[in-house]
Amino acid sequence: MSALDSLIRLYKWQLDERRQQVAELERLEDRLKAELQKLDQETAGERQVAATNEQAARSWAAWSAVALERRKTLETSIAETREQMERAREALAEAFQEVKRYEIALAAREKREKIAFSRRAQQRQDEIALQTFRNRRSA
Repeated sequence: MSALDSLIRLYKWQLDERRQQVAELERLEDRLKAELQKLDQETAGERQVAATNEQAARSWAAWSAVALERRKTLETSIAETREQMERAREALAEAFQEVKRYEIALAAREKREKIAFSRRAQQRQDEIALQTFRNRRSA
């Protein structure tokens, strides 16, 4: 295994790690959005109950303040997750570029080696043909 093969393996491993990180952040964002939607549904339900029940109406202000604070927290978490996801995607793109760079270098090396092998084989064949020609001429 050449050094390039080792580097490719290393960068592919890092690429997989970055992909997992992005996927994990996407799942986190989805969970936070689901919690936010659930909070909105609860708020709508509580508002309806407060409109029909006098006792619930008295506690509506306190419940609403807590729900509003929770909403702000969720929105902040979603924004932070998006920022992290953007950075993770940039790191993913960089890792992908590194893998491609080394894969291209390896392909170029293999092509050069193949050309060199073909040249040596052709030179051997030319030498054999020349020897055969000389032997026939001298005989």
